[in-house]
Amino acid sequence: MSQWIGRTFTSDAGWDFLETIVDVGDRMAGSDGERRGAEAARDALESVGARNARLDEYDIQGWERGTSAIHAGDTAQDAIALPRSPSGGADGEFVNLGYGLPADFEENDIEGKVVMVASNVPSYYDRFIHRREKYYYAVEGGAAAFVFRNHVEGCLPPTGSVGTEADPIGDIPAVGVSKEVGSRLARRWEGDDVTVEVEANIHDATSQNVHAELGPDTDEQILVSSHIDGHDIAEGAMDNGAGSAMVVELARALAEREDELETKVHFVAFGSEEVGLVGSGHMAEETDHDSIKAIVNNDGVARGRTLSFYTHGFDELRDAANEIADEFGHPITTIPQQGPHSDHWPFVQWGVPGYHVMSETGDEGRGWGHTFADTLDKVEVRDLREQAILLTELTVHLASDEFEVSNKDPEEIADALEAEDQAAGMKIIGDWPYDE
Repeated sequence: MSQWIGRTFTSDAGWDFLETIVDVGDRMAGSDGERRGAEAARDALESVGARNARLDEYDIQGWERGTSAIHAGDTAQDAIALPRSPSGGADGEFVNLGYGLPADFEENDIEGKVVMVASNVPSYYDRFIHRREKYYYAVEGGAAAFVFRNHVEGCLPPTGSVGTEADPIGDIPAVGVSKEVGSRLARRWEGDDVTVEVEANIHDATSQNVHAELGPDTDEQILVSSHIDGHDIAEGAMDNGAGSAMVVELARALAEREDELETKVHFVAFGSEEVGLVGSGHMAEETDHDSIKAIVNNDGVARGRTLSFYTHGFDELRDAANEIADEFGHPITTIPQQGPHSDHWPFVQWGVPGYHVMSETGDEGRGWGHTFADTLDKVEVRDLREQAILLTELTVHLASDEFEVSNKDPEEIADALEAEDQAAGMKIIGDWPYDE
């Protein structure tokens, strides 16, 4: 046993792949860079021993960033468009809604106004409010434009998509501004008219998922996944180059232990996650959900040393993760709540057992993620290797005949979302899939 651990802890396979894809540059969904990243993932999975490495293409809504700005007084304040913002301009009175909690929208008249909200939520609030939820509260309130202000210092405007599955292009212009620009706007132009301008090229495009397998050719499968796309403003090293590097590293380690696998392991590097889980949604529509025993979705790993697992109320998944962590004497965190914001979700929402595997950073919100600062220097090779050891052993355990977990009724997932106060936000952004 110790031999595979030693080889994993000294392996360069995952890290070399991570360097390869960050050097691609722009991996925005539907771009040539995303395709080159996918091709690199296919080739890397094949090179470490996975079989039938291939690409599966599908159509998506393409979007390319142009120049954007907020004109306030006689100044042009730096801003970047949020992906899938419509192209064009909007004028209105500038209003700062602080955190942009649901009550902030309910208590203020924002009709025809340019609304700014922060990228974080206060520590006293009981749940995370996603950017898209805040955006659609603004749309519902009749706002003219949406300004998303970073809570992280360093002159770093945040990115992140808007739009829904039914309407991929958002309703009103949307931009991200740095904490510093946001503070300036609130101090100098609160209550004054400002203009938000967005330039974007909106077009038809294609994306692709990467697939490969290891283990016996069973009808049942374990999905080990990540997403290969990234935002065009940075290297996408943490989000989610590290997750795709983890998939490559796990494939290498599991190829060495293939004789121990009692269930097929299906590796998937999804495309177009950052624009609404399009790639995983595409696969979920084409896959028999009963064939999936469990999902290990790597999105946010290796950003910090301690792994965290959203277990979505599956006690068996919680126990399995804790058992492996105890075996290796390595701390982890398990989170029982629903986590509807990555590529496991198009499956888990229908009751498929799945993890969202992340890592703790000690920072609030995304930290460096979705900014120019999401670069390779933020990731430690030690963390990638250590976590690969734990996740390899966990995957072998999930793939064993002794591990059993049952699907949940979708109604149970829906009830959990209601109990966790997540349902209302999902409904406003068009992500509520259940019949009322």
